[in-house]
Amino acid sequence: MDITLELMKHSTLEGERILLRPVGLADAPDMFEYASDEETTRFVFETHRDRAMTEEAIANYFMAAPAGKYAIVVKDTKKMIGTIDIRPNPTDRIAEIGYTLNKGYCGNGYMTEAGKLITALAFEVLELEKVFAMHDILNPASGEVMKRLGMQSEGILRRHKVFKGRSCDMAYYGILKEEYFQQAREV
Repeated sequence: MDITLELMKHSTLEGERILLRPVGLADAPDMFEYASDEETTRFVFETHRDRAMTEEAIANYFMAAPAGKYAIVVKDTKKMIGTIDIRPNPTDRIAEIGYTLNKGYCGNGYMTEAGKLITALAFEVLELEKVFAMHDILNPASGEVMKRLGMQSEGILRRHKVFKGRSCDMAYYGILKEEYFQQAREV
């Protein structure tokens, strides 16, 4: 199976309240709204100083290689409130997911809904064996999302990443294919 081809065939995913679709330059105003906020970006990427920096990030990360990278859009308002991506490793049949959400939309289940769409894609379409995610241990809210996706804590990777000049311990969570399908049967 060509995973990149499958990701491109599934470049739009629809949930009950959200739409996952490719990120484009038209998303710069919505993305800058949260990418310029230090609280939102504290654990994920450099805070954007200006809209030009946001446009560069969109062009060089999201548009240059769009497979598996999605804008999270609230269907009712058409507002782009964050991003989620899946980074597959076809050799090992695993994938890492990562996400960012505008803090004004936290606590409403949007990221859990987006994560469920992505894990369904990973297991039901891409036929992967495992999906995992990591978060800085100083950002436990991200771990709560991972738990809601059915992931289990697999440990702490000590001083695993240097970010913004700080050596970070990363909590590692994962869900296996059989766990995903077992949880799906229980719902």
